[in-house]
Amino acid sequence: MRVADKMNFEQVNTNLRKNRSSLSELQNQAATQKRVTKPSDDPIAAQRVLGARIDLTGAEQFDKSLNYAKSFLDFTDQSLGELTDILVRAKELAISQANDASASSQSRRITAREISQGYDQMVQIGNRKLGERFIFGGFKTQAAPFTNAGIYSGDDGEMQIQIDKQAFLPMNIPGAKVFLGEGHGALGVTKGTPEQANTIEKFIEDEKRTARRERQGKGTAPTGVDNSETVKTRGPASTKDFTNPGQFDPAKNTALRPDQAEGENLFSTIEKLYVSLNTNDKTGIQNAIEDLDRAVSQVVMARAQVGARSMALNSARTSLGKSKVDHAAIISELEDVDVFKTVSDINKTETTLKATLQTSGKLIQPSLLDFLR
Repeated sequence: MRVADKMNFEQVNTNLRKNRSSLSELQNQAATQKRVTKPSDDPIAAQRVLGARIDLTGAEQFDKSLNYAKSFLDFTDQSLGELTDILVRAKELAISQANDASASSQSRRITAREISQGYDQMVQIGNRKLGERFIFGGFKTQAAPFTNAGIYSGDDGEMQIQIDKQAFLPMNIPGAKVFLGEGHGALGVTKGTPEQANTIEKFIEDEKRTARRERQGKGTAPTGVDNSETVKTRGPASTKDFTNPGQFDPAKNTALRPDQAEGENLFSTIEKLYVSLNTNDKTGIQNAIEDLDRAVSQVVMARAQVGARSMALNSARTSLGKSKVDHAAIISELEDVDVFKTVSDINKTETTLKATLQTSGKLIQPSLLDFLR
């Protein structure tokens, strides 16, 4: 087969383009330290890298949310610790004034002043804020949940914080559970809060369902239950008198239900002790000691719940940290270049290019002037 000069020229150009293209690609990898800089370099690896980057960005956002929730829970635990100290101090004073032979009506009136200060501190603790949010108001975080009379204006909402793609954890405890004793059963067990909406769609759906039931005159009763006639049931014999304004707000109907009667209203408990001390009622002071015991246990249980959530957050942060390391390793494995191999390939390609130039110069050395001689 006859090999024309044009064929030689095209072959030389093709080889030079291939060598220069390979050298340019290797030099780009050495400069960026990346093997995949655009999807065309490796479509499958590029897809996996983009997915890992999305997961890594989400993990970083989850980490920010966990840090905020941890701060919220730590501040709540600190507030509950101070509340426990107030109740323990009130119990110490009640014991001293009920059993000490030297106690008198004057000493009890003086002690009542300290109890009154403890009451004010409890109200302040109930209205504490972290940033711009009241920590014991449930979903109502923009208004003070407690009045000076101990009336609760918040709700029983628990703010769900997303700790993973499919996992949510409440980061607050409603003030009604801690201060009014809602959700505490006969055995001192805190009952779980009904399932809360953790997405906008579910929240809107719940609101529509509640509004539809109210229009139908069925309140919030489950489907299929006819409550057109509300039957008032008598509470247990041990149920306390809930007519105290500090116990509930009649306008809002926030009185404790019969199944919640075992919980202690902290404001009412302190108020009863205050009245007993001022009136020199030794029997009332002795009765207040038992109520204070239950109140302390109630707050301790709330602290235990906060501690359990903090532990869950710590576990989630640990898992999240491992996930971030794994995603970073996947990205590095797929995207980063082997520097030693790249440098070796560059030297190899440069040698090949030089050899191509030398052989090409000898192959197409004759020119038109050589033929015209």
